[in-house]
Amino acid sequence: MPRKSASSLIVPIAVVGVVVMMVVPLPTAALDLLLACNISGSLLILLVSMNVRRPLEFSVFPSLLLVATLFRLALNVSVTRLVLLDGYAGKVVDAFGHFVVGGSLVVGLVIFLILIVIQFIVITNGAGRVAEVGARFTLDAMPGKQMAIDADLNAGLIDEVTARARRADVAAEADFYGAMDGGTKFVKGDAIAAIIITLINLIGGLIVGVVIRHMPIGQAISTYSLLSVGDGLVSQIPALLLSVSTGLIVTRSTTHGDMGTDMMTQFGAQKSATRMAGFAALAICVIPGMPKLPFLVVGGGLLFIASRQANADDDADETTAAAKAPVLSPDSGEAIVEDMRVDPLSLDLACDIVDLVDTANGGDLLDRVRALRRKMAMDLGILLPLVRTRDDLDLPLSTYSIQLGGIEAARGQAPPGAVLAIGESLGSLPGAPTREPVFGLAAKWIPAELRQQAELAGATVVDRSSVITTHLAEVVRRNASRLLGREDVRTLTEAIKRTHPVVVEELTPALLNLGEIQRVLQMLLDDGVAIRDLVRIFEAMSLRAKTNQDPESLTEAVRAALGPAIAAPYHKDGVLRVMTLEPTLEQNLLQAIRPAENGSFLVLEGPQVDGITGNVLDIAERSEQRGETPVLVCSAHLRSPLRKLLKVTAPRVPVLSFAELGDTAQIETIGVVDVTHALAL
Repeated sequence: MPRKSASSLIVPIAVVGVVVMMVVPLPTAALDLLLACNISGSLLILLVSMNVRRPLEFSVFPSLLLVATLFRLALNVSVTRLVLLDGYAGKVVDAFGHFVVGGSLVVGLVIFLILIVIQFIVITNGAGRVAEVGARFTLDAMPGKQMAIDADLNAGLIDEVTARARRADVAAEADFYGAMDGGTKFVKGDAIAAIIITLINLIGGLIVGVVIRHMPIGQAISTYSLLSVGDGLVSQIPALLLSVSTGLIVTRSTTHGDMGTDMMTQFGAQKSATRMAGFAALAICVIPGMPKLPFLVVGGGLLFIASRQANADDDADETTAAAKAPVLSPDSGEAIVEDMRVDPLSLDLACDIVDLVDTANGGDLLDRVRALRRKMAMDLGILLPLVRTRDDLDLPLSTYSIQLGGIEAARGQAPPGAVLAIGESLGSLPGAPTREPVFGLAAKWIPAELRQQAELAGATVVDRSSVITTHLAEVVRRNASRLLGREDVRTLTEAIKRTHPVVVEELTPALLNLGEIQRVLQMLLDDGVAIRDLVRIFEAMSLRAKTNQDPESLTEAVRAALGPAIAAPYHKDGVLRVMTLEPTLEQNLLQAIRPAENGSFLVLEGPQVDGITGNVLDIAERSEQRGETPVLVCSAHLRSPLRKLLKVTAPRVPVLSFAELGDTAQIETIGVVDVTHALAL
C-alpha cells in the first residue's frame, strides 16, 4: 500500500478503535500500553506547539484535540470497567494510585483537585478567551487582508499565483481560529467530565467493595478508591499538557520563530533588566532568616548572563563599525563627484511619511519598490535602475515626488495614518476629496480606522505604499524609453549573446552599434511595445539593416515581426475592433509626410489636425461606451507619423499597421475616418 494511502487510514482506524475501547474490555497489558501512548502523545503535542513558528504550521491541532479528548475518555471508561470488575487496572494506574501519592487517598484527591483547578480555571479559561478573541479579530480583518492582496496584485508587486496562495492562507487562518474557538470547549468539557467520572468511580468503588463484595470500608477504600484516584491522575496529566498546548498555539500569532529561540533572543536583548534581576536576587540574601545559598547562586547566574550579553553587544558593535566604509571628507573629490551624480530614478518623501520605509515599524515601501523592478522587467523587458529613496525637507507634508534624471516627473499625497478610498459614494466619510494619481478616479484620503466602513460603502481601499508604488509604476511605463540607458542595452545584448551568439554577432557591430540599437528599442518603448523578445527583435533588425539603417524603418520592421504580440492585448473574445482611414485621406496623409532628424512627421494645418483627431475620438468614444478597445489601422509607412500626431490629442488610441494585425483574430471594422472630417486635405 502506498505511504499516502496508509497515512490516510491511521486516523479512521484510531477513531474506530477508540469507540471499540468503550465497549470491549481490554487486558491490563494493552491498557498500560495505551495509557503510556496517551501520556507520550500529549507530551509530543506540547513540544510541537512550542516549536511551530505560526499557528497554521499545526493546523491539524483542533481536530487532533477532539480525537485526543475522545481517546482519553475512552481510557477512563476502560479503566473504570477493570477497577470495578477486577479491582485492578494495570501497573500504570496502580503506580499512580499507590506510589505517586504515597498510598494516601487524601493526598491523591488534593493533588487531583489542584490539577483540575490549574487546568479548568487558569489555563482553559485563558486559552478559550484568547481563541475567541483571535477568531473574532481574524474574521473582522479578513476583508482588509483580501483588499491588500488585491492592491498588491494590481500594483504588480505579486503575481496571480502568489495572490492565490495568500488568499488561501488568509482563509485558512480564519478557519483555524474559528476551529480553535470551538476546540477549547472540548478541553473545558474534559475537565468537567474528569471531576464527574472520578466522583462516580469513588462512589461506585465503595458500593462494589462494601455492598457487593462485603469488604470492610478501609479495604474497599484501599482497593477501589486509590485506583479511582490513580485513574483520575493518569488522565489529568495528559489533559493538562493538552490545555497548555492549546494556550501556546492560540498565543503564537505575534512571533515568527519557535518559542525557545524567540524567548532567548528577546531576553538576551534586555541586559539591563537581567542585571537588575541579579542584584535583586542578591539583595534578598540580606533579609534575616532567608537561605542565602539559593539566592546567591541565582543572582550570580543572572549577573554572569548579563555580562555575557554586554560582551556580545560590544563585539557586534565593533564588527559593525569595522564593516563600515571609511567616511569621505565633504571636500574630497570623491564626495563631490558622489553629490554631483544624478539618479536616473528617485523617490523623495516628506519628513512625516518616511515611516513607509522604516521596516522596524512595519514599513514595506522598499520591498514593494524592489518587487516593482522585477515586474517591469517581466512586462516591458527593461532593467529598471535602482530607485533611490530619500527624505526631502523641502517637500510639503504628506507629499512624495517621483523624479527622472533629477527632474520631477510626478507628485502625490500619502498622509500618515490614512488610506485612499476610491469610489463615488464617499460623502459620509471624513477627509478631503482628491483624485487617484494614476487614473484620475474620484477618491478621498480617510483615517485608516475607517477602512471597513469605506469597504462596506462599496469603495476600493488602498494603503499608502500601494498608492505610491502604483504611481511609480505608471511613471516608469510612460518614461520607459528615458530609463533605457546604453549600459542597459549592453547588458541585454550580452545576455542574448550567451544563448543566441549568432544573432548578436550578425547584428552588432557589423550592421548596427549599441547606440543605434538603443534608439530602436527606445522607439518601441515609446509606442508601449515590450522588448522582452530580444531575439526576434535583433533578427528583424538584422534583416532590415542590410538595406536600410534608418531607426524609424528598423522600428517598423521589428513591429511587423512582433505584430501578433502587439495586437494581442487589444483582442476581445477573439475579435479585433479597428477603425480605418478612408483611402483618399490616407493617400493625402502619405503625401504630407516629411522626413526629419528624429523621424518623419505630418505637415498639416491646425483645422486639418482637429478634423482628423476629432473624428478618431468620436469613433473611439462610441466604441468604448460599448466596452470595446478600438485601434486605428493604417499603412506601415504612415503609422509612425500618424501616431506622433495623435499621441497628444488621443493618447489612448493605439495606432497599428496592417502588417501587425496577424491572422489569429477576426477583424471587425467599427468606423472609417473619412476625408470630410479632414477638411479636404
